[in-house]
Amino acid sequence: MLGPAYKVEASFGHIRDLPKSKMGVNLKTFAPEYIVPDDSEKHARTLRREAKGANHVWLATDLDREGEAIAWHLADVIKVPKSKLRRVTFHEITPAAIDEAFKHPREIDQDLVNAQQARRVVDRLVGYTMSPLLWKKIRYGLSAGRVQSVALRLIVDREREITAFVPVEYWSLEAALANHAGQTFTAEVIQHKGHKLEIHDGETAEKHRAALADAAYVVKSLEKRESGRNAAPPFTTSTLQQEASRKLGYSVKRTMVLAQQLYEGISMGASGSVGLITYMRTDSLHVAEGALKQARDVIVSEFGVPYALDKPRHYKTRSKGAQEAHEAIRPTDMARTPDRMKRFLKPDQLRLYTMIWQRAIASQMAPARFENTRMDIDAGQYMLRANGRRVLFDGFLRVYTEGTEEPEKEISPLPEVTAGEALKLLGLDASQHFTQPPARFTEASLVKTLEEHGIGRPSTYAPTISTLIGRKYVRKEGRALIPEDVGFVVTDFLHEHFPEIVDTGFTARMEADLDKIAEGEVEWVPVVRDFFEPFSKRVEEKTKSVKKSDVTEVATDRICPKCGRPVVIKLGRYGRFYSCTGFAKGKKGQPVPAGACDYSEPLEGQKEPQLEILEGEMCPDCGKPLAKRRGRFGPFVGCTGYPDCKYIKKTHEKTGVVCPDCGKGELVRRRGRGRSLFYGCERYPACTYTARELPAATPGKDAA
Repeated sequence: MLGPAYKVEASFGHIRDLPKSKMGVNLKTFAPEYIVPDDSEKHARTLRREAKGANHVWLATDLDREGEAIAWHLADVIKVPKSKLRRVTFHEITPAAIDEAFKHPREIDQDLVNAQQARRVVDRLVGYTMSPLLWKKIRYGLSAGRVQSVALRLIVDREREITAFVPVEYWSLEAALANHAGQTFTAEVIQHKGHKLEIHDGETAEKHRAALADAAYVVKSLEKRESGRNAAPPFTTSTLQQEASRKLGYSVKRTMVLAQQLYEGISMGASGSVGLITYMRTDSLHVAEGALKQARDVIVSEFGVPYALDKPRHYKTRSKGAQEAHEAIRPTDMARTPDRMKRFLKPDQLRLYTMIWQRAIASQMAPARFENTRMDIDAGQYMLRANGRRVLFDGFLRVYTEGTEEPEKEISPLPEVTAGEALKLLGLDASQHFTQPPARFTEASLVKTLEEHGIGRPSTYAPTISTLIGRKYVRKEGRALIPEDVGFVVTDFLHEHFPEIVDTGFTARMEADLDKIAEGEVEWVPVVRDFFEPFSKRVEEKTKSVKKSDVTEVATDRICPKCGRPVVIKLGRYGRFYSCTGFAKGKKGQPVPAGACDYSEPLEGQKEPQLEILEGEMCPDCGKPLAKRRGRFGPFVGCTGYPDCKYIKKTHEKTGVVCPDCGKGELVRRRGRGRSLFYGCERYPACTYTARELPAATPGKDAA
């Protein structure tokens, strides 16, 4: 796009960062100790060599705070005079956008850099201070994070709400009715003797049903009114993640991987590689005027003039601190319809692009118009109500309907009736219901809640959820996020001893402070100091005063049936269980200590995991049946004769995720030569796609 006068090189992400092996932050001045990691050193040498012989160096990293910080690090690493440096940003990787960006270079925005430095330093201080404490007081390998721990608390609190919920019984009565022409519809009984009808048991419901069976049904009133409905705005990062979860079943991480591919560029034959969407990490609803004009042209050509707006529709960003210089997520060229792009995109890419295109186009289409009808019906001492809706003009609904967590009840049109008309009763239905507990968080609803509370930023949602699942604080069952026992223990520990770490208000205030730094209103070091100094003192105090048994054990009134000692509830690798207080294991190769007890038992309502025997598969070493088992690295197939026989059958755990490269095979969990775990396509070697699993426990890794 730039032509032969330019040479384009990549920094491959963060070319400089805090060291992993130590804190990397001066605890007095809070100055970060940046290093160039070993795997980035070769990129740094290449960039220094190329920059040395260039007339100018254009830093074209992403346009958010993180991108600004990367540009700042690059400027320092490549060591060229400031007069040679140019900073450029763009929302889309298209020829027009690149050309416009290079016409208007600027200097690096140090306020944005400082905001990112403050975020990075605070997250490092929290992670590398809290994680070792969790290792000592709970178990090795745990971590805490400024956003992660709040997200975990939301999931844990929701699970406790569900556990404590007591369902309440209630009944509803519906009548099937017909007008004079024989057209049928249903109406719900809403009043008895002028008061709201509330039924809490079947006997009462049957009494009302019997009384209604003998009543005469007459239309009391009929009210019709027109209403309109506007389309949802174009996508931001969080709404894209939510909608892709609801409609496409994609995880937040998967959505961002696909969006990155669409942004970076797709090969389009003779046209070369072109970015199909604007920048996908944004909280703004702004859309460029040129794109709005193009959207209208596409709407007129594809759907007709009635579906187009006379003037473009502008949406106001509700999110506090949203970066209005950014754009919403939209196609870079509205004329690239999903049908035209089908041959260039893989199936998963096409599904996400289609949704982005439809939402952007729908946001500039005419409103849908409805005729809403409300019919009230007298039946002796009772009143019934029927609601109907008829579509007068489908408008934007012709292209796109926003998804919901729960499917909306469809409202059908009512037949034509007149006030005073007698209706025929065809039947009465009494239905039992129970109030429902709040729904468990899904990835979509968690992202929505985090955004509503002002916790985190668009770039943090995907890694936060991945960390919670990867650290096994929560598990996914279907779409639901369910906390594990260790998630409860960590949340309770933090809530009791470090309430600000899991407080939504505190975390949101920290985000607001970072916004102020980005806007140049405050200096970043005092913000960090005000947080860390009292925090570090409390960590030091809790390290001395809190015992591990206070956190991981709960006393019970049970007595050990083997030795008579008290029994406690302990936290083990796989969750909570009953254990004798005298429980002990011998070291490897050593006998159990004298006087120790080996009693343990699952909690009530929990069963020991039953082995799933594989029919017809026998151990080649000892001849006993093989079974599906679970170990520290996940599920595997092993001999039922364990521990006498330690045979393990090599197998791969399927994930249910379609390979993003070939779109045919399913990703499976594999183990590499170095015993490290990774994901790979089951069609290997036909498809060589691989992706790393989360790394081994490192303090504060989640903050990175």
